[in-house]
Amino acid sequence: MNVVDSSAWLEYFADGPNAGFFAHAIEKPAALVVPTVSLYEVFKRMLQQRGDDDAIQAVAVMQQGQVVELSGPLAIAAARLSIDLAIPMADSIMLATARAWNATLWTQDADFAATPGVKYVSARRQAPASAGMRRKAAR
Repeated sequence: MNVVDSSAWLEYFADGPNAGFFAHAIEKPAALVVPTVSLYEVFKRMLQQRGDDDAIQAVAVMQQGQVVELSGPLAIAAARLSIDLAIPMADSIMLATARAWNATLWTQDADFAATPGVKYVSARRQAPASAGMRRKAAR
């Protein structure tokens, strides 16, 4: 099973330099767990940067995986991780979800560079993407 961090989804949809690294997890929706906080973060960023149509299309792709809501036990586990690892709320929810599902977390977020159970690649810069999504997961 795989959990893809919001930064990784955005990299994939922008067809950024690390898109291929994340394609392995994203393009296998049967093994994909999607925290609702990731839907929020990706939809918000896509809406701000690319508009409603691209934002809706992005979350439609994301929802091909198993969408997981933030339950009480998951929130408590995330809070513990946030304190133990000194990471922000959304990051801790991603990691707690991955651990609850025995999944690998895929990210380019440096907070996770040395975290067990995480596939991390350093973010790389590229020229700004065009107005539309250049990579589409639903093929």
